[in-house]
Amino acid sequence: MNTAVTNSQNTGKFDTSKLWTWILILATASLSFAVIVELINIVFYDPYEEEYFLFRTAGMLADMDISGLTWVMFGTLFVALMLGLPLAFVTGGLGVVFVYLVGDQTMLNIIPSRIFPMMTNSDLAAIPLFIFMASMLERAGLIEEMFDVVYKWMGGLNGGLAAATILASTILAAMVGVIGAAVVTMGIIALPAMLKRGYNHEIALGSIMAGGTLGILIPPSILAILYAVVAQQSVGELYLGSILPGILLSSMYIFYVLFRSWRNPDLGPAIPKEERLSLLQKLILLRQLIAPLILVFTVLGLLFGGIATPVEAAGIGSFGAIVVAMMHGRFSLKGLQDASVSTAKASAMVLWIIFGASIFVGFYILQGGQAFITETILSTGLSSYGILFLMMVLLVILGMFLDWVGILLLAVPIFVPIIKSLTFDGLFGLPPVPGDKVALWFGVLYLVNMQMSFISPPFGYALFYLRGVCPPEISMATIFRSALIFLGLQTVGLILCVLLPGIVTFLPSLVYG
Repeated sequence: MNTAVTNSQNTGKFDTSKLWTWILILATASLSFAVIVELINIVFYDPYEEEYFLFRTAGMLADMDISGLTWVMFGTLFVALMLGLPLAFVTGGLGVVFVYLVGDQTMLNIIPSRIFPMMTNSDLAAIPLFIFMASMLERAGLIEEMFDVVYKWMGGLNGGLAAATILASTILAAMVGVIGAAVVTMGIIALPAMLKRGYNHEIALGSIMAGGTLGILIPPSILAILYAVVAQQSVGELYLGSILPGILLSSMYIFYVLFRSWRNPDLGPAIPKEERLSLLQKLILLRQLIAPLILVFTVLGLLFGGIATPVEAAGIGSFGAIVVAMMHGRFSLKGLQDASVSTAKASAMVLWIIFGASIFVGFYILQGGQAFITETILSTGLSSYGILFLMMVLLVILGMFLDWVGILLLAVPIFVPIIKSLTFDGLFGLPPVPGDKVALWFGVLYLVNMQMSFISPPFGYALFYLRGVCPPEISMATIFRSALIFLGLQTVGLILCVLLPGIVTFLPSLVYG
């Protein structure tokens, strides 16, 4: 009897999955029909005459003003991304569609003109080389060795393991520049060690996420290279400008976990005395860090000293990573193959997003989108710092839905010209931002902001990277809570960089004048 009632109830339910299936089928059929009709128009009818078959989609949006076009273009982009479609193909595909809907088939010729300049930009060649350097070091097992050294040095302190995780992540950021790899790797290595010692979950998880995302900011950040290319800035200057903010954030994280564990030792117990090493043993352990650190300082030194271009420095780093793996007895042809394949996949993803977004945003700017956005923002009556705050909020919101490459290519080409047109005279009597350093300063603020977006609940990427390597008993709510205090520390760091622009501009001015 109960079974019959249950079956009758189930048959009476509205099956939403079937509804969505039919919606997708109808949408696909409608789109296919429109494409077929337009192909007939292209083949059999003159585009400059009024005759056409059934209807003509070319030029349908030609009379739409930029305000309406903005809502249609970005609204369609948002819906497509919410459906789970890949960003690279969504931006490029929608860019081509809107070029055709606003113009005609001859207007599609602007697409190669958007892509080819990107392909000839030499700085982009540094991206696959730095990714390969990171992949090689990771597969050679050098990251585990580095954490082991730092862990044994700092494990005797209350909260020492969490501090060691942040410090190791800082060193790791200077080696890899790839965010996901750092969070996952430290989650696999450091999290079990902290949980075994009875660490507070929020301190353990937060230190991994906050430390792991330092790769966005600390050189050789892949995101910094992309920003420099899009904003036409010097990669060397941007790298120098991000060093002090990166060290500042790392120091704040370490101070926080040590202070809280000092106040309440149960949050981060020190390792037992019998497991601690003597000073001599610790010094001997440092030998394991010599080769990787020499590699890092060589690559960044050549770049900062103007001796090598970013591509040349990245090439030296890639070769050096192989040499370091050999020195540590960790080199293998299998590891080299895996590093090469992962580099090709990551580089292809980045380049496809670059090409797709450059078509979408480039067309929008050509239609007057840049002037429209500028006029809209300036008409709000906000001060320069108010506009900056508005942009930072928009970037955090975008970070909840898009990946870091997509945000860069969609927002930065529009935001940077606006920022360059503003004057920042300083707040509360503090120093102003030099006029020639505004784009550089905004670039570092953008990098800090992207670090914030990575651990911002509910959609921050680092939250889900870490979830993938956490034990099942740790809930997603715990991961969210652990991110909040470190998100607050990042906000403090961002405010300090806004109020004291010298944190960003000091080293570039010292080195480059």
